[in-house]
Amino acid sequence: MWLLKNMEKFHEPKIPYGYKDLEPVISEQLLTLHHSKHHVAYTNAANALIDKPAEARDKKSFSFNVGGHILHEIFWKNMISPKVAKVKPSGELLEAIEKEFGSFDRFKKEFSETAKSVEGSGWALLVFFKDHGETGALSIVQIEKHNVNLYPEQKILLCLDVWEHAYYLDYKNDRVKYIENWWNIVNWDDVEKRYND
Repeated sequence: MWLLKNMEKFHEPKIPYGYKDLEPVISEQLLTLHHSKHHVAYTNAANALIDKPAEARDKKSFSFNVGGHILHEIFWKNMISPKVAKVKPSGELLEAIEKEFGSFDRFKKEFSETAKSVEGSGWALLVFFKDHGETGALSIVQIEKHNVNLYPEQKILLCLDVWEHAYYLDYKNDRVKYIENWWNIVNWDDVEKRYND
C-alpha cells in the first residue's frame, strides 16, 4: 500500500513539449486528450484520497491512481520530437542493455513483445534493480493497469503506455503499429539520465 502519512499532494502534470511536437507518431488531438483528461483524472483522484487516508486504505483505487500519475509523468519525459530523437542510447546504458539482452535489437524486440502482449490495459517498463549483484540488473516488466506488478524497489527507466486511450484515436486497434512508431520518439537522453542518477 502506498504510504499515506505526511504525503504531499501531487502536482498538476506537465509535459516537456507542445501538443504538436510528437507528430506524426502521436497526434496533437490524442496527446491533448491523453494528457489533459486522462492523466489529470488520475492525479485529481489520488489527491482527493490523500485527505481521506482511512478511505484510501480501504480502496485499491488509491494505488491505481498514484501509479497512473507516476507512470504518466515518466512516460511524458521518456518521449521527444521525432525530429531530434536518437535511434538508441549510448554510453553505460547501452553497454548494460547489450550485456543483459545480448544486443540493443534483441532488447527492443523483447520490450515490444512485452508491450504487445499486455492483456487489456497496462504498460511495458524497462526497470533497473540497483541492489541486484555488483552492478545491478535491467529487466523488462509488464504492468497490469497502473499498479499490478509495480514494486517500489524498481527504478523505472523507460515506460510505454498501452492503454487504448494512449493510441486508439490515431491507430484504432492497431497496437502493434503504435508500438513500432513509438520507438521513433523515445528520449534516450532522459532514459540515460534515469539510469545514471
